[in-house]
Amino acid sequence: MARDYTLHRKPTGPASGIDYRAELNDEQFGAVTSSPGRALVIAGAGSGKTRTLTYRVAYLLDQGIDARHILLLTFTNKAAREMTERVRSLVPHDVSALWSGTFHSIGNRILRRHAEELGFTKSFSILDTDDQKSLLASVVGSMAIDTKVRRFPKADVLVSMFSLERNTGEALKDILAVRYPYFDSWQREIHEVRDAYARRKQETNSMDFDDLLLKTLELFRDHPDILALYQQRFRHLLVDEYQDTNSVQSELIDLLAAGGSSVMAVGDDAQSIYSWRGADMGNILSFPKRHDGCRVFKIETNYRSVPEILELSNAAIRANRSRFEKDLRSSREVLGVKPALVPLEDPSAQAQFVAQRILELRDEGVPLEEMAVLYRAHFQSLEIQMELTSRGIPFAITSGLRFFEQAHIKDVAAFLRLVTNRRDEMSFKRILQLMPGIGNKGAEKLWSEWRKSGAATAEEAPDWPAALALKGVPKKAAKMWEQLGYILAEMTPGGSFARPGDMIYSVLEGMYDDHLKASYDNYENRRSDIEQLMAYASQFEDILEFLSQLSLLGGADGEPGGKREEQDTEKITLSSIHQAKGLEWKAVFLVWLADGAFPNGRIIEADDEAMMEEERRLFYVALTRAKDELYLSYPLINPKSYSGEVIQRPSRFLDDFPKEMVEEWNVSPRWGDSWEVDEPF
Repeated sequence: MARDYTLHRKPTGPASGIDYRAELNDEQFGAVTSSPGRALVIAGAGSGKTRTLTYRVAYLLDQGIDARHILLLTFTNKAAREMTERVRSLVPHDVSALWSGTFHSIGNRILRRHAEELGFTKSFSILDTDDQKSLLASVVGSMAIDTKVRRFPKADVLVSMFSLERNTGEALKDILAVRYPYFDSWQREIHEVRDAYARRKQETNSMDFDDLLLKTLELFRDHPDILALYQQRFRHLLVDEYQDTNSVQSELIDLLAAGGSSVMAVGDDAQSIYSWRGADMGNILSFPKRHDGCRVFKIETNYRSVPEILELSNAAIRANRSRFEKDLRSSREVLGVKPALVPLEDPSAQAQFVAQRILELRDEGVPLEEMAVLYRAHFQSLEIQMELTSRGIPFAITSGLRFFEQAHIKDVAAFLRLVTNRRDEMSFKRILQLMPGIGNKGAEKLWSEWRKSGAATAEEAPDWPAALALKGVPKKAAKMWEQLGYILAEMTPGGSFARPGDMIYSVLEGMYDDHLKASYDNYENRRSDIEQLMAYASQFEDILEFLSQLSLLGGADGEPGGKREEQDTEKITLSSIHQAKGLEWKAVFLVWLADGAFPNGRIIEADDEAMMEEERRLFYVALTRAKDELYLSYPLINPKSYSGEVIQRPSRFLDDFPKEMVEEWNVSPRWGDSWEVDEPF
């Protein structure tokens, strides 16, 4: 039904005294002061999206809209707090009745009022991730699933499976077929666990985070009277980062707006990069069709980047078919420095170039905290972390732990340490706890048995399968325990250590790959990390030298939160592109721009246009993080640990823009660690 929005407005002028025309550019002003109704605001990177939303709330209040009729939905509580505080500082109105927060927090508020309608009480518990995993583990344990023959997915993986099903609307069997094909034989049991988990939550009066959305949606669908209450309450809906909504979030907005409320969705289709966690870019593309009379506003003035970077960014994203047409325009003057395209010999040379250029930029007055190295996958930062560490350049990582501190890297290293030092208690226990049925106490008992056997102190390398015939090995672990003996024997042929790269291969293929599949949702990324470690290890002939280097890079010389770093007030940022969204730096190094690395090799093999377009949007997000200087680099050769060197093709994304938009550097080492730039190719 149509709604007369003027019923809720007062004829007075802005009580805040804000001069909206002076405070906003023409594009922002058009969106902020638009009449109530349906509106989609396409706000490009660096265009002042948050400012637009904030002033829109202030404008509504100035027009006499009661704060209690406004709902502001965001994706982080921090964003909601910052916008609300900004509004509070702008206007004299009481905004305490305004509802603002994440979809989950708003869902929680609604469910606390109406939980009884769904068979819960208002005091229901909210399960965090650890609670979810514990409850799922309990459910699996109660079902007597036989995991002796093959691995059953651990709770972490089950959580991700069920969350994807619920947030995307895809059938669980399809999610298993596409994302977890190695668990196909467990399909019946996984479905049974999902259903038992839902029952257990109901029995224990508990909801997980997905329930906060899904149960709210269920409430609205099944109880039209309750939906009508909130349609009347929230007459003005504002949604931030709309391109990141999933099917559940989009339907919630559509239901609330169906009562005739004014709705303004703000986002940027070109920065939709989270489909892997359920976000659906189709929501923003179809918004004007789903909402009759929708006006589309475009905010294309960019306050972040110089024109040279924006021209490149605009050209790069034009290769995508599914998008809103827009061109970012810089508010800044031409800097006169084109983005640099830098081919380098191999990953080591790429790391040396990045480190040296960082030092040069710092000497030119660019602070380290105004520089960032961005990459598609975390393992692509390995050589750069090593090079920065060796040069004493402090860095912070937003994409996760430092490479050598990650659990799966430390797991693999434990195997290598044990075969070189059979008295290594920590490595022995770490390996044992990878096995089913062995926890801290079990590992402690088996360590005592290992020491009593004498194999730990024998001069000669033991017959590993025989030496591991210890008392107290659980039946659950019997098969894997036997495999462990064979792996350790393979790693120490004839009593002398094998090459480090070959040893890692033995661990990965002999046992650890199955552990990765069962234990981690991001199995493929973690396997890639280990393959990269294998490549690094192939540079060493001596296992002891390799382990020493590993310890130095993962310990005091590279600690993420140690005393040395705490004393450094200035650090360069290392980040995956996904983690860098929303951030900006004066100088950005985008590395590993080679086919197979970026775009991702699995996406190239899939030959899926939608997946490739998301990769290109990820490339666009990376480009638009840079304010002044942008360096695009790739290694010409990628050494593989056991398959030889591979000549790499430059990323196909580099073909999406005219070559004159970049300056191609011929970079070569001239002396020591110094680099020199020749004439462009």
